[in-house]
Amino acid sequence: MKKHHKIQKITFAEGCMLLKVDGREYKFLLASISERLAGASSVKREKYEITPSGYGIHWPLLDEDLSIDGLINAKHRQARKSG
Repeated sequence: MKKHHKIQKITFAEGCMLLKVDGREYKFLLASISERLAGASSVKREKYEITPSGYGIHWPLLDEDLSIDGLINAKHRQARKSG
């Protein structure tokens, strides 16, 4: 199976999710990407699964899914608007 993305690291700090994917680092404010993640305990946030295709992240304890393409494209659009 071809992987869409190589997710290298996911961490949480100060209300943000830090994501390293395809060699690039991204920082997302949890409140802007997921109410469930923003309101979850650190134990529930840390329990995630990366889909076999590398397309997304799933949090089984929260029943939450985020697509990497959706996150990255949203971040690129924000950078273009401010630049």
